[in-house]
Amino acid sequence: MPELPRVILSGFSDEAANEKTAVQQFAAFAALGLQYYSLRFIDVGAGVKNVMKLTLPEIQKVRHLQDEYGLNVSSIGSPIGKVKLCDVDDGTKNVYVPFKKYLAEDVKKACDLAHTFEAKLIRGFSFYPPKRSNPSDHLPQVVDQLGQIAEACHRADLTYGLELEANLVGHTGQILAEIFRQVNHPGMVLIFDAANVLCQGYSPAELYQQYLAMKPGLGWMHIKDYCRPVGDDQVAEKTAGQVNEDSLKNFVPADIGQGSHEAILRDFSQILPAVERKLRRRGIPGVFLDLEPHLKGGGQFGGFSGPDGMGVALRALTRVLDYVRIDYHLRDFADIQAERGF
Repeated sequence: MPELPRVILSGFSDEAANEKTAVQQFAAFAALGLQYYSLRFIDVGAGVKNVMKLTLPEIQKVRHLQDEYGLNVSSIGSPIGKVKLCDVDDGTKNVYVPFKKYLAEDVKKACDLAHTFEAKLIRGFSFYPPKRSNPSDHLPQVVDQLGQIAEACHRADLTYGLELEANLVGHTGQILAEIFRQVNHPGMVLIFDAANVLCQGYSPAELYQQYLAMKPGLGWMHIKDYCRPVGDDQVAEKTAGQVNEDSLKNFVPADIGQGSHEAILRDFSQILPAVERKLRRRGIPGVFLDLEPHLKGGGQFGGFSGPDGMGVALRALTRVLDYVRIDYHLRDFADIQAERGF
């Protein structure tokens, strides 16, 4: 039989931990059979911190613990690009940082962290436009700034993954695809996230068109699904362009939501070998599917599923992958034997 296309399973490990401690995160992921995780929020003894805020001793402790649990970092789950594009008071709490300073300090820090954790990918975003402005009006500035970020990552032998998300300039697949086309840089790929489309009020049919628009630039996916009941008023009208992320609910596993994961992954399987070859040329081990299920809640800078929710989300994803005939790996007895030197 022909070899099936293959993905690497990963996830935001902070979603699996009740208190976000490193031991809770790593124990949950090891028990689920995962060998990769995306590093975002973690507590190694001094309170919960974003990865960008970790001190050198904390970084060393995380590395030691992840080795104990047989884990590797798939991506740095940075908040790069989740700052204001313009220095204007638009009534939001989003901060503004002058871009030269941002590039020299924050982006460099993310690159340094990726090297420290031996990861090749940095997750990031496309900046907040002034509230109630037309995001497309800001494309030239976004393209310029993201081009510089992509170049900084490229020079560091890293790849910047640009995620689709509400309220940012790149809040739709079509706009993100246009950003990708104009930036035109090997140091940047796109990250698709079905729930981040649906929660803005788009239909499953519109969601699929956004996936197709992003398809030429895809580097990996976040697996998160959504099922919005008729009449749900938690989401702004998509024409208004603003979503209260902290009030979002109705996240569900990938096999029961409105995110068309079966159709999307079936289509994606056709280009998986080509995407994998492209990524491997950049030193990336393969195409990641990163679980970020938010089954117990989500917000602007993260979400929570608990160890039980992460298990439910993983089993749902593997059911979809089995159905659409995409291969994946989970730890088995042979892996345990190898760790013991057998």
